Amino acid sequence: MIDNSVKYKPIHRLFIANRGEIALRIHRTAKAMGINTIGIITKSELQTPADEEVFIEGDTLAQTYLNIDAIINAALLKKADAIHPGYGFLSENPAFAEAAQKAGLIFVGPTAHTIREIGNKPKARLLAQSLDIPVTKGFFGTVEEIYKQKQELPYPFLIKAAVGGGGKAMTMVNSPSQLQKKLKQAEREAERYFGDNTLLMEQYISQPRHIEVQILADQHGNCIHLYERECSIQRRYQKIIEESPSPYVTDSFREKLTSDAQKLCKEIGYQNAGTVEFLVDSDGNHYFLEVNARLQVEHPVTEMVTSIDLVKQQLLIPMGLP
Repeated sequence: MIDNSVKYKPIHRLFIANRGEIALRIHRTAKAMGINTIGIITKSELQTPADEEVFIEGDTLAQTYLNIDAIINAALLKKADAIHPGYGFLSENPAFAEAAQKAGLIFVGPTAHTIREIGNKPKARLLAQSLDIPVTKGFFGTVEEIYKQKQELPYPFLIKAAVGGGGKAMTMVNSPSQLQKKLKQAEREAERYFGDNTLLMEQYISQPRHIEVQILADQHGNCIHLYERECSIQRRYQKIIEESPSPYVTDSFREKLTSDAQKLCKEIGYQNAGTVEFLVDSDGNHYFLEVNARLQVEHPVTEMVTSIDLVKQQLLIPMGLP
């Protein structure tokens, strides 16, 4: 599908708002596309793989890679057309996407509105439920509100941050004697990592499979999937091994997962690369978990299987290409 109202906006100069491996990854693809790159250097990171560099003053991450004003000003100073946030840092921060747009810069990722809506677990769960996509049983609220609903779920259950992901502020509660302490622990971590202490008390699924669907969606209303990655082998809720295709997923089950992922992204008007995550129980039932509104660390697994450069697609989509 082609929407003729979508205007083509070329990217000639790309500001990479990140460091390390992902900065190198973005630079490599941009260079192959003929795009000039601009990278950040700080007191701690004295080199960048980018074609040009800009120094951001500061001793901490809050003053450098998490400093929205400093990054936007640096991008404008270097006459960048676009900003790629990479993963981590500000990649799923709606205020950053909004600031880039207000400054007249192309943000290589979903819109600020989409990031805000899909990054909010209560809203994302309600959206999934409205589309008849299964979700686990769960309740949101403050520590006090969740404590009042403690009888609603059998032990064990999970406590996690309502905003954000990556296994941060997530803990399992095995008995009533642990509940108060673990609620307070999760609340502190949610506030520290995400600036929001709202929590989710969620049904615990024993030894689940963790399967995620890679999505690409453009400005023309097209939304495709690039199959699934299985990331069930984890340690402390952090992924260790990603595999594609999943050895567990049959053709018919793949159709269910991918169609649910696409349905969710189309409903919210998602654009750019994203990952829809599901849990699968021992009976083969799948449950929507969350959407990662960014490129994931594990994206090369999908690239190896499909031979599609996801960073290239990330850059073509905000240019207005289908």
